[in-house]
Amino acid sequence: MTVKGRIIVILNNFQTTLEYAKELDKEDSLKDFREEFYLKPGSIYMDGNSLGLLSKRAERTLLESLEDWKEHGIDGWTQGNHPWFFMAEELGKKLSTLVGGSAEEVIVTGSTTVNLHQLVSTFYTPDGIRTKILADELTFPSDIYALQSELRIHGYDQDQHLIRVKSRDGRFLEEDDIIEAMTDDVALIVLPTVLYRSGQILDIKRLTEAAHNKGILIGFDACHSAGSIPHYFSDWDVDFAFWCNYKHLNGGPGGVGGLFVNKRHFGKMPGLAGWFSSAKEKQFDMEHTLTPAQSAGAFQIGTPHVLSVAPLIGSLEIFTEAGIENIRQKSLKINQYLINLIDTELADMGFFIGTPREDARRGGHVSLEHNEAARICKSLKENGIIPDFRAPNIIRLAPVALYTSYEEVWKVVQILKTIMTEKQYERFKNEREVVA
Repeated sequence: MTVKGRIIVILNNFQTTLEYAKELDKEDSLKDFREEFYLKPGSIYMDGNSLGLLSKRAERTLLESLEDWKEHGIDGWTQGNHPWFFMAEELGKKLSTLVGGSAEEVIVTGSTTVNLHQLVSTFYTPDGIRTKILADELTFPSDIYALQSELRIHGYDQDQHLIRVKSRDGRFLEEDDIIEAMTDDVALIVLPTVLYRSGQILDIKRLTEAAHNKGILIGFDACHSAGSIPHYFSDWDVDFAFWCNYKHLNGGPGGVGGLFVNKRHFGKMPGLAGWFSSAKEKQFDMEHTLTPAQSAGAFQIGTPHVLSVAPLIGSLEIFTEAGIENIRQKSLKINQYLINLIDTELADMGFFIGTPREDARRGGHVSLEHNEAARICKSLKENGIIPDFRAPNIIRLAPVALYTSYEEVWKVVQILKTIMTEKQYERFKNEREVVA
C-alpha cells in the first residue's frame, strides 16, 4: 500500500477498532510483564525512551541495598543481599547478553557522558595526519560537547578537527555518506546506534567493518537502543560502546550507565584512571602504580554509586526473563500498529511520520512531526498522555514492549484525533517548557 508516494506496511488483518487492539493484547506473549511496573491510573506513559517506568523489582532491590547498608555498614561491600564490591561486574554480566558482549567486556559505571570522556580519552590517540574525530550532525548534543572538549584538551581546533556527517533530509543518515567521510585524517569515529530524534538504526556492522578497513577505531552511543533492540558488539568487532540504563532499561532517573570495551583492547591503560580501574585482587594493595583490570572493569573511575545501581539489579531480572529478542519483536509490532493507526486515523491532519518504515532501520520509538508539535504535546499531557517533545517539531511516542498495551496505543491515537479535530492544542503556546 502507498500513501502519497510512501510505502505503508499494514499488519495482518489490521483494523482500526478497539476490539482489534484488545485481540492483539490477548495474543501478546509479554503482556504479564505489564503487572511488574507501576502504572499511573488515568495516564498512558509514552515516554519510556526518555525515562523508563519504575518496576516493582527495581524498587525491591533498591530497598534491599538500603537494608544492606543499614544491617552491615561497611561490611556491605562483601556481605548482604547485593555485595557492593563486585556489583558493577555482576551487572555487567547480566547486561552483556543484551548488548552482545562477553561478561568481561561489559561494566556498569559512570554516566553516558563521563563514559564517553573515558573512552575517547583512551582511544583517541592522534598521530601524524590522523587527528580528526568523525561524528554526525544529528547526534545528541552532549556527545558533541564531549568530543569538542576532548579535542580542545589535545590542543586542536574543535571546528577544524570534528567532522559532522551531514544528513540529506534532516531526519536520517546514509551509511554511504558516513563511510565516504572516513578519510585518512580520521583517528576516531563516534556514532549513535539509534538516532534520538527519528529513531533510525544505523548499520553498526557495516560501519564497523568500513572503519576497520581504513584503520580507524569506532565506538557507538547506544543510549536509544540498549534494552530495546538486540546488539552484537563482540561479533561485529565494535571497539567500544556506552549507554545509559534509565531509558529502555528502567534503571531509574540519573541511574548509572554502562560501557562495552572489545577484549582486543584489554590491557590498554584507561585514559582517565581511578581507584576502581584496578584489578580487584590488587585494589587494596594501595600502590601508587595502577594495575588495571584485564576487563572492561579497567574503565571504571570512581566508587560505584550503589544506591543508583541497585534498581538495575531488579530491572535486569525482568529483561533476562523476557528475552531481548522477544522484546524486539513486540516493539516492532506495537510500533507498526501505532504507525498504521496514525496513517489511517490522522490522515490530512498535518502529521508526518519521521521514523523509518522498515523494521531493520527502526528503533523503539515513533517520531511524529507536526508544525504545532510543542502545543500538541501539552494538550496530550492535559489528556493524560505522557509524550516527549524534541525541537523543533517532533512528538516522540514510545510504546514500550514490557508495559505498553495495544489498547493504550489505540487510545493515544483516538485522543490525538480528538485534540486535532477540536483544536484543543490552540489553548497552549507552541513553545517548549524548560524541560521538554
